Amino acid sequence: MATPAILYLHGFRSSPASVKARQLVAAVDALPRERRPQLHVPHVDTGPARAMAQMSAWIEANVANPPDALTIVGSSLGGFYATHLAERFGARAVPINPTIRPYDDLEPYVGAQTNLYTGETFVVTTQHFVELRRLAVGAITRPERYWLMVQTGDEVLDYREAVAFYAGAFQLVLGGGDHAFQHFDDQISAVLRFAGAA
Repeated sequence: MATPAILYLHGFRSSPASVKARQLVAAVDALPRERRPQLHVPHVDTGPARAMAQMSAWIEANVANPPDALTIVGSSLGGFYATHLAERFGARAVPINPTIRPYDDLEPYVGAQTNLYTGETFVVTTQHFVELRRLAVGAITRPERYWLMVQTGDEVLDYREAVAFYAGAFQLVLGGGDHAFQHFDDQISAVLRFAGAA
């Protein structure tokens, strides 16, 4: 059996230094060596097409059989990307408070932006929205390969849109919380089981 692989994709203006990313890394590091999945927590490029080209290249180079081995965990915009990649490679995905229509949700952010963790500045342009529309998945084709995680207190996105979009998938809908998804560390052992790494 192939060694499980987990790809974690952070959200807009976030980084591998985010709370959820660090919690996942710590949980995997705490596993006995023989049970650790391959974990990749990259910086996600601000250009959507470039970001997906980079992630696709990593998968092709490092995961021999994505349908068997790969789980993509993604937060917010990372959840949108995780869904695109899961459909492309037949992998499993765990979208966390995902955006369904980032080309609409990010319109207020056109212009100069600053990464909240690194201080890096970048510019959001209308070309980003063109690229995001091209990456959009009309409907998930294998709901059983998805585990949606949302909190009803998300102050950025309407969790009900994700619940509807991922209909038929495993869903964890928690009352309260926020867009960052509070107490993600309580769910990591279940995420690892879903990824075949428990």
